[in-house]
Amino acid sequence: MAEPTPGPDALDLRKGLPDALKVLLADYPREAWAADPGFHGLVSFWLDRHQMFRRLLGMMQADTVALRSRDIDPRQFSQRLSRLGGTFVQELHGHHQIEDHHYFPVLMQKEPAIARGFEILDSDHHALDGHLDGFVKGANGLIAALADPIATGSAAARFDTDLSRFETFLDRHLTDEEDLIVPILLRHGERSLG
Repeated sequence: MAEPTPGPDALDLRKGLPDALKVLLADYPREAWAADPGFHGLVSFWLDRHQMFRRLLGMMQADTVALRSRDIDPRQFSQRLSRLGGTFVQELHGHHQIEDHHYFPVLMQKEPAIARGFEILDSDHHALDGHLDGFVKGANGLIAALADPIATGSAAARFDTDLSRFETFLDRHLTDEEDLIVPILLRHGERSLG
């Protein structure tokens, strides 16, 4: 596996995949995916997993805002963050492992002309591992700070900022991954994954 990509394709720098890697997106535009006969099944399931990650992150952000404005009990916040955060981390790690060890190698063989896209996505996974580690440390730090109302405010503000940054990186990765992979799956069919 690759280390995080340096340069303009790095997750924290890029604004999207290079146009040369989005060639199949012209034949399979995002707005037509749901109408494609190959959409239902693996493609819709996989996209739903991506939406789950976005929803979980959004729920944790909303809870953190509620904590900062004292609209949620700290104990309830702690329980929700532990549950939602644990699910988020475990599911995202598992999702990336399946992609890295099965989907990406198979799909790269189907479309070798855009193999660079898979290298970028694999590198994203490594970069996101660092962000996930930071998320866990931040969540644990915030939970520990809940016993002190003064410390809670500053810890919640930091965590809120970190969640917003993480959301930006995660959404960039998920969007780019969708733009690269969904057209391949629609073109070759989910049976092509073996």
